[in-house]
Amino acid sequence: MLKGNSSSEQNYVLKELELGSDACTGLNSAVVEEILLNLPAEDVVLKCRSVCREWKLLVDSQSHWRERCRREGIEPCNASRTPADWCLFYFMTKKRRNLLKNPRAEDGLNGWIILENGGDRWKIEEVFKPLPNDKNDKCFATSYGLCLKQQVIDLEKEGYSPAFMDQMQPDIRISDWYAPRWDCGCYYEIFVDLLDEEMNPITVFQPEKVFFEQWNDKTWCQMTHVFKNYGPGVRFIRFTHGGQDTQYWAGWYGIRVINSSVEICPAAER
Repeated sequence: MLKGNSSSEQNYVLKELELGSDACTGLNSAVVEEILLNLPAEDVVLKCRSVCREWKLLVDSQSHWRERCRREGIEPCNASRTPADWCLFYFMTKKRRNLLKNPRAEDGLNGWIILENGGDRWKIEEVFKPLPNDKNDKCFATSYGLCLKQQVIDLEKEGYSPAFMDQMQPDIRISDWYAPRWDCGCYYEIFVDLLDEEMNPITVFQPEKVFFEQWNDKTWCQMTHVFKNYGPGVRFIRFTHGGQDTQYWAGWYGIRVINSSVEICPAAER
């Protein structure tokens, strides 16, 4: 480990890189490795890697990224599947994000495929009760006929290669928030499919419909699911949800949905 002057050594390296100097190439390899491990990963790839052949070999080594993961507490969600590419595993973990577009109704219904638009159709409404720890003020509201909307996620287009998905089989986490109106009965449904390259289902999450009676407490509920050990071949994720009211009242008295998410989670939760 670097002691005492580690910060100054790091600053020296970055300064020399910015100036285009090759003075830093004479540093001891163990010192360089330690400095690299303490620099931001993006700087290591975009700046340090191009300094010289020796530095490129260090940055490209599996041991560098395996050690970076160890220091940051990043471990595969399945210990039996060691990453073939530790660099890719590191960045895929750090860049974990929601793969659904427009999950908070901020852009109307854009990004969603409308499968069913019954009754008075889907509508964007103000939330009647805030979600826990969230300031979102809009939601998707259903009507007295069945309303269903869908998104299909192309994993390769989102940066998750077939090789990565097949070798790592990272956890796929699903979350969805839903709530009834207090004055009308309704139901909520969701189904999520993991699909192969021909769009055939490999595995499906489809819980029973959730029914709410009239005069309820209009509490927001969260539906969650984690796909694990689903096998090779997953190329797409199909997310579908919606519902309707059960009293067939004109207007938008059916289930409300918001803050849906689909995340690829290569690393174990800490």
